[in-house]
Amino acid sequence: MFETLKSQPADKILALMQAFRDDPRTAKIDLGVGVYRNAEGVTPVMRAVKAAEHRLWQEQTTKAYVGLAGDPAFADAMIRLILNNSVPRENIAAAATPGGTGAVRQAFEMIRLANPDARIFVSDPTWPNHLSILQYLGMEAVAYRYFDDSTGGVDFDGMMADLQGAKKGDVVLLHGCCHNPTGANLNTVEWQAVIDLLNDTGAVPMIDIAYQGFGDGLEADAQPTRMVASQVPECLIAASCSKNFGIYRERTGLLMAVSQDAGATAMNQGTLAFLNRQNYSFPPDHGARLVTMILNDSALRADWMSELEEVRRSMLALREQLAGELQRLTGSDRFGFLAQHRGMFSRLGTTPELVEKLRVDHGIYMVGDSRMNIAGLNRDTVPVLARAIVDAGV
Repeated sequence: MFETLKSQPADKILALMQAFRDDPRTAKIDLGVGVYRNAEGVTPVMRAVKAAEHRLWQEQTTKAYVGLAGDPAFADAMIRLILNNSVPRENIAAAATPGGTGAVRQAFEMIRLANPDARIFVSDPTWPNHLSILQYLGMEAVAYRYFDDSTGGVDFDGMMADLQGAKKGDVVLLHGCCHNPTGANLNTVEWQAVIDLLNDTGAVPMIDIAYQGFGDGLEADAQPTRMVASQVPECLIAASCSKNFGIYRERTGLLMAVSQDAGATAMNQGTLAFLNRQNYSFPPDHGARLVTMILNDSALRADWMSELEEVRRSMLALREQLAGELQRLTGSDRFGFLAQHRGMFSRLGTTPELVEKLRVDHGIYMVGDSRMNIAGLNRDTVPVLARAIVDAGV
């Protein structure tokens, strides 16, 4: 039977990681993999996470299953973090998932179950796994314009024109903050225009929020998601704890189904539990329990928020340093958008050929569409990258 299997396309980011490991040069820079690194190149365990793990080790008395949707306390804590009081709790169904990717996958599964003919409108570009999962599930993806290579900002007019084609029964996938892979975000006025358009067309929004706290702060980063959830009839929200809690390998995520009709919550909750059962039965609990402990303990939460703010500010400082260095070298502000982008990623807006030139000539690794992980830099490597960008003719 197995002889009928076909080779699957390699994940470009994972292939880039392997190529970086195999490169014998010592002065190489990895800007491909999407994890936060501090100035020493380490992805640290956050202080609050360590403290919560120690307490959990002392207090936990069982490793028995929790439930198909995970611990309700985790869902409650995450809903407060992301939505606060923008939507009544009784209007929200939620289920824990293996990471944000699991939440995205389960959201697509729920959409397909509700409407097998649904089209998913996806930003161009988007996180590659969005498209990979949709293709695997046999769901139709429709691209809408998003990033303007010439300005390094959002092509909002193109986006709105393309979203006019969405209709009732379709889904529009939006990034809640810190757009991956571009780093370019909508402003509040633009978000409101998107919401108004969604209500006009009847399309359902799905928000992928994986970087809350990495952009403009926990509250500011959640505001667009709160606006959407409170103003549309229904929406899906896929959330990740990998980045803002630094628990990548614990695979901790949450999928929310929000409906202005509280009577739909029981059906939505049952559907989420059913989908979990069909896929992996019970979601992982360790990371979810740590997050719950941190968010529900005032001292742990304060320490977590303080460290998260340090992480956010360090990335902003690197952005400003890189934009300033490029301005000094080029005598122009054409790379000024790098300081305006938010989150871990920015897209330079150059060609795959020049990205390859950066790798071959300078040992700088970034994804072929010119997405680079700002958190892969430090104060010493920023000037190296800036000089390479100029020398390569980006």
